[in-house]
Amino acid sequence: MRDILQLPNFRRFLLARFISNFGNGMGPIALAFGVLHMRGGSASLLGLVLGIQTIAMLCMSPLGGVIADKYGRVMVLGLMDMIAGTVFLIQAYFFSTGHVPLAVFLIINITFGLSWGVFWPAFGGLMPALVGEEELQKANSTNQFVSNIAIISGTAVGGILVSTLGSTIALAIDASSFLVCGLIVFSMRHLTVSSENKSTMLDDLIHGWKVFLSFRWIVVIVGAFGLIIMCWAAAENILGPLISLKSFDGARSWSIVLSAEAVGYIVGSLLGMRIKPKYPMRFLMIMTLTVSFYIFSLARPQPLWVIAVCAFFWGINLDLWGAIWTTALQKEVPRESLSRVSAFDGMGSLSLRPLGLAIAAPMANWLGLTHTLYLLAGLSAIVTLMALAVPQVWKMQFTENS
Repeated sequence: MRDILQLPNFRRFLLARFISNFGNGMGPIALAFGVLHMRGGSASLLGLVLGIQTIAMLCMSPLGGVIADKYGRVMVLGLMDMIAGTVFLIQAYFFSTGHVPLAVFLIINITFGLSWGVFWPAFGGLMPALVGEEELQKANSTNQFVSNIAIISGTAVGGILVSTLGSTIALAIDASSFLVCGLIVFSMRHLTVSSENKSTMLDDLIHGWKVFLSFRWIVVIVGAFGLIIMCWAAAENILGPLISLKSFDGARSWSIVLSAEAVGYIVGSLLGMRIKPKYPMRFLMIMTLTVSFYIFSLARPQPLWVIAVCAFFWGINLDLWGAIWTTALQKEVPRESLSRVSAFDGMGSLSLRPLGLAIAAPMANWLGLTHTLYLLAGLSAIVTLMALAVPQVWKMQFTENS
């Protein structure tokens, strides 16, 4: 890590990401308990708030990739963070009054979802502006390592703040972290410049889609991950807590499982600095079978440590995906189209997540918890193996190694 940290622009970017992700660690806890404890709050309202964020993000992502490629990824990234920070400060103010009107929730969280839909495509194409091509995987892994440490630290501090001072302070800190991060990143806007391409946004969108489709291995993996993430979200976000209440001691047990997964993220980011598989997509898809074992471990009564170990290995795999997959896109996709391809990647991978969250409980009521989890584990394994059977996925290598 020492060599990559010698680059001043990369150090500034890491500082910005640490600040932002420290706030991101607080945000989910503060928002959840803020909504549940406020006048008129409920779990249904919390689900609505989180759902509209995701839907707005998915709708905006394709256009977000065009905006990032056209107007400069660093400038766009900084602006989106500042927009998010501003609307979240407004939301924190309303929480301080004890009541947030539904219209305010809708406007603020749709605005955040739209900015999120521009942020991620810009973020996916940013690293080549900060480091040389030979340093991309190391830089991506280092960024994830720092981000994971920040999120875990923010989550710990957020839990203390929410339990002692209430949600408003933590929400205000989260909002401020977006603003500070955005200002730091925006100060580096000279690193990427606006495209001189005079084509319309629709033309750029169509061109980005064609570039996305031209990489068979990207299309297959994104399609597969749409289903894999659907299964994972249903199992971990909905059914896992139910299993914890039924077979263990509730939130305390489930926090052990999620903490094990978070430790896996850190281990994965460290491994990502060193591992350079000859066939990266083959390696990652084989590793993805860990999610099937994780979901399967929830289906039958198991010692808690068995579930935690499965979650740990899935966490390692997720962070390796973040390092190696991002590097693969940055190396193989033409730079001028990178954010647009990243947008279609994010949109496709997350497209079925809301469906998984919506159908998990009804399926469990219909089939039972055990059979539903068996079904999700089996589906995720089948999809993974089908993706591995595609020659472009199995044989994919970085161009420089071909």
